[in-house]
Amino acid sequence: MHTTPVDGTADPRFTAVRERFEQNFTERDEVGAAVAVFLNGRNVVDLWGGTADPATGAAWTADTLAPIASTTKAMASIAVLHLVEEGRLDLDRSVAEHWPAFGANGKDAITLRQVLSHRSGVVSLEHAPVTFEGLVEGGPVFDAIASATPQWTPGTAHGYHGVTFGHLLSAVVREVTGSTIGAYFAEAVARPLGLDCFIGLPEAELPRLAKLVVPNNVEEVMLGIGVPELAGLYAALADPGTLTFRAMYGSLQIGWESADDPRYSLVEAPSTDGTANARGLAKLFAATIGEVEGVRLFGPALAEQAGTVYASGRDEVLNIRTDWGLGFMVPGGPMVPASIPAGSFGHGGATGSFAFADPANGIAFGYTPNRGSELLEGNDLRVNDLVDAVYESLKP
Repeated sequence: MHTTPVDGTADPRFTAVRERFEQNFTERDEVGAAVAVFLNGRNVVDLWGGTADPATGAAWTADTLAPIASTTKAMASIAVLHLVEEGRLDLDRSVAEHWPAFGANGKDAITLRQVLSHRSGVVSLEHAPVTFEGLVEGGPVFDAIASATPQWTPGTAHGYHGVTFGHLLSAVVREVTGSTIGAYFAEAVARPLGLDCFIGLPEAELPRLAKLVVPNNVEEVMLGIGVPELAGLYAALADPGTLTFRAMYGSLQIGWESADDPRYSLVEAPSTDGTANARGLAKLFAATIGEVEGVRLFGPALAEQAGTVYASGRDEVLNIRTDWGLGFMVPGGPMVPASIPAGSFGHGGATGSFAFADPANGIAFGYTPNRGSELLEGNDLRVNDLVDAVYESLKP
């Protein structure tokens, strides 16, 4: 049987995580990846292996970075909650108090809490879809959000803010700090912790970036074959008249055909195009539930709110069940591995990445592959196997 060498370290208690990680290469078509786990602020798993660039055969190393797609939303949420902890933002004040232009077209009373829990209704930019040029300039995306109309009465329903989420938060952070969310995250969050996590990758870091590999079976992925829980999503994505299509494909003029273009990692795209390694993501989440190297990003009260269920049930955008906390996916629906307990919070991305924190058990987890996920937002068999192994390792 072909085996892929795995490098790094794992505490003997977490041998099962190393075994599952190795099995992902032999049984799950893993190309290159890294996984990391922190337990009570200590790094107990830090593994990597495989190929960072199939075209050149370059090996995945300890410092390889990967595109993380929507897991970037977690980085944006953490930056915002850091500002809430400092008293510079208030969850229950209207966004328009900080960003007056946002108040147009029925958005004047939308609160930051409603945005973070995907209940604001500001989900569609079909009137001015996001383009690469818009990302470079920044302003056109903010202007499109400011002129958007909510797709439901804010606070009365929930739906994934797949395209708008990070940009909306970035506009708020810019109004409060003078910096976009990528710049604020770099200075206030990543630098104190020494994180390899970026919302807008510095060009000097490009040589470390793994090459994204789009799944071979794209047709099966889009049809959602074998995944009944996602059938409603894929049916709606195939109909341009649905809110699902308008909020996702209709709001973003960038598709999988551009996913491996490094230009998108260089610009600030806080909904979709951050970069990180597993160690950086795990360390980031560890600092949300405890102190890491003298740094804690926000206190227990906000960590509890992050994992509190603010929205559950049919998602108006995804047309499936989703469960949302305060800026994060939370356990309950098909977006989160079943073994993750209530009170935890995290996020996944279409590149296969996934990260979360579990305050009750002191666990923080990060996973960064370069082969895109077969399922929505990273919750596929590879990450499920790894997460299951983490919890098996915690048993006496």
